Formats: sequence, C-alpha cells, structure tokens
Amino acid sequence: MTNEFISKPAVDSQENLEHTQAINKPNNLGFTHDGLKLALDLKEKYQSHQPLIVPDDDRKLLIPEHLLNIDIDLQSLEDPLPLAMVATRDPDSPMSVAAAVRMSTMPERTPLVSEVFGMLGETSKHPVVKQCVNLVTESAFNPKIIGKVHRNAKQFVALSRKRYTEALKENLRQLIDGSLNPRTFVAEFFELSEAGNLRVDIRKRLILGLLTSDTIRPSIKFLFLENLERLPASIRVEIINEAMNTPDKPSLEAIKQELAWIRLSLPPEQVN
Repeated sequence: MTNEFISKPAVDSQENLEHTQAINKPNNLGFTHDGLKLALDLKEKYQSHQPLIVPDDDRKLLIPEHLLNIDIDLQSLEDPLPLAMVATRDPDSPMSVAAAVRMSTMPERTPLVSEVFGMLGETSKHPVVKQCVNLVTESAFNPKIIGKVHRNAKQFVALSRKRYTEALKENLRQLIDGSLNPRTFVAEFFELSEAGNLRVDIRKRLILGLLTSDTIRPSIKFLFLENLERLPASIRVEIINEAMNTPDKPSLEAIKQELAWIRLSLPPEQVN
C-alpha cells in the first residue's frame, strides 16, 4: 500500500507530461496550443503597449535579430500564430518583416500555414512585409528566394537601426540647444529606441545618464519617469535602484524622492 501511494505521483506526473506534450504537438493544421495562447498574449501586449520579451528571459527585449537567427530556439514563439501576430501587429517594420521571414523558413509548413503566411502581406501595415511575402509566395517558397529575402531583411534591420540611432542623437542635440520641446524629446526617445530596437542595456544606460545628469532639467527627468513602464519590469527596478544609489547632491534630491515613491508602489515580487 505504501509503495503504491509513493509511486502514484510519479504516474500522475508522467500522465501530465504526456498530456502537455500531446496538447503542444502540432496538429494537422500546423498550430499548437501554446502557440495559440502566446498569440493571444501578444495581442494583449500590443493593445496595452507593453514590450515584447524573449521567452524565459524577462531582461531581454525581443528584437529582430532574435527572429532572424534560425539558430535561436524561440520555443512557442516558433509557432506560426505568434509570428503572424508580430508580423501584422507590430508598429515597427523591422520587427514585422523579421517575423514574416522567420515564418517563411518554417520546415513543417501545412497548407493552412502557407495560407496564413500569404495573408500577412494583406494584413500588415508595412509595405516591406507585403514585398517579402509576395516574393516568397510567388516563388512557391523556393529555398533560394527565401534565403535571399532573409539576407535582405538583415540588411534592412541594420540600416533601420542606424537611422533611428542617428535620429536619437540629433534629438539630443536639439534638446540641448533648446530647439526641441522636452516632452517631444522624451516621447520620441522611447518611440525611436523601440522602433530601432535599441538594446535594453543601452536604453538603461542612456536613461540612467539622463536621470542623474546635472545638466538635464528636473522636468525632463520626470517625463522619463512617466514612461518607465515601457521598459521590462526588471529593467525598471534596476534603473530605480541604481539611480537612487548614486551619490546624493542637491540636483538629484527631488528625482530621488520620486523614485522612492515609485519603488514603494511596485509589487513586492518585482522589487525583491
């Protein structure tokens, strides 16, 4: 009786594992349960303007290079439904085209998945996605054409990031010389860094530099604090903690008080 009782959880565990594997196994349509769930989660993130995160890593923002690197296992994001969601819903063309390219390289492509891929060109707001989809579908998913589209997408992403970075530098110059409104500067800082998929560690360093600078007006710093929610939760906490740990000086007193209030309002699981 004791042995039977002890062994029962192992059986249940095995049954649960088999059940989960059965649910997540691609069906004849080419979709998985986890893929559908993630697609719905992504839809909510786009509606609430939350950042997309790399699966199982809350410190990494999802960027086009992740999607374009076929050697990276993106887990449930590999499913056609989440990729289609990014390709059609993402406001930035580099992310959209990267998702479309990733979907085109799928080794197991059912007729329905091919149909969904063909619809991306009609539903995405970005002309570059339509061009990508048309090239692939008109070639009947020819591997050589897909490879060419993949290489062109990498070049497009690199060029886009360069342009966005240059725009950020120009905006900072205009802010310093007084020709750019502070609210516009902050709004465009987040828009350009998101559109250019600036690495999260670089965004963190830039924001910390601005928050702790003696030459940036407090009003501009408070505008940045209003937009911190556009960063992953773990990065927000790091920015708050590191800014509060900088040496005390009169120019930082007000901003540190506000940071302390923000930290108190965070859920305990984010602070710890």
